[in-house]
Amino acid sequence: MTPSPTPPSATPIRVLIADDQALIRRGMAMLLGAAADIDVVGQAADGVEAVTLAQQLRPDVVLMDLHMPRKGGVLATREITAALPHTRVMVLTTFDRDDLVFDAVRAGAQAYLLKDASEDEVLDTVRAVHRGESRMTPQIARKVMDQFRLLADRVAAGAQETASSIDAPAAPPPAAPPALDGLTEREAAVLDLIAHGQSNRQIGAALHLAEGTVKNHVSRIMHKLQANTRTELAVRVLGRKAAP
Repeated sequence: MTPSPTPPSATPIRVLIADDQALIRRGMAMLLGAAADIDVVGQAADGVEAVTLAQQLRPDVVLMDLHMPRKGGVLATREITAALPHTRVMVLTTFDRDDLVFDAVRAGAQAYLLKDASEDEVLDTVRAVHRGESRMTPQIARKVMDQFRLLADRVAAGAQETASSIDAPAAPPPAAPPALDGLTEREAAVLDLIAHGQSNRQIGAALHLAEGTVKNHVSRIMHKLQANTRTELAVRVLGRKAAP
């Protein structure tokens, strides 16, 4: 299917492609390069090269494979998002294993697509990630939620076991993410809509706020909850709702 043409924007989205398969890199470069609003600024054959080129080129979006030589995509994602907060990572891989999905999200990836995604889906996701949105297929989103709930259940079970062990020596509780109670009423409303997959524009329409105001709220929420991505915020809410 031929993607629909998109009018050129004032500043094209600068994309770095990281994949160890040359055929995939060339195919993605041709697809993205054909879009008027996207500029492919570099290609990396492994995770080490991806981190190096990201630091040199400062792309808006990195299209990241997960299984690559020398350094995997999860570690490369973590290093890129830590060093370049304005660069967003979009995973594009053949693997949908639960552990890889969850690790990639925790590392800072804002989107997770499989390589059987359509051309339009890849292009739309690049644009959405550049706008600060998170995108996942329903199958991948369910995996993230299931993994987060499992982790929350394990933490809760561990805390209960410690509390019931009278003879156990006292130990400080493990560090936990900040509670959601510190949010204002407006921030809580924004967070709830993020958890339902709403974009900044949709949140603004629902709460009668300017899109710029929504962005400010999202930034403050991320700072308060020490989250790196909107997806991490969403699973934080879902995990809390799933907890007993």
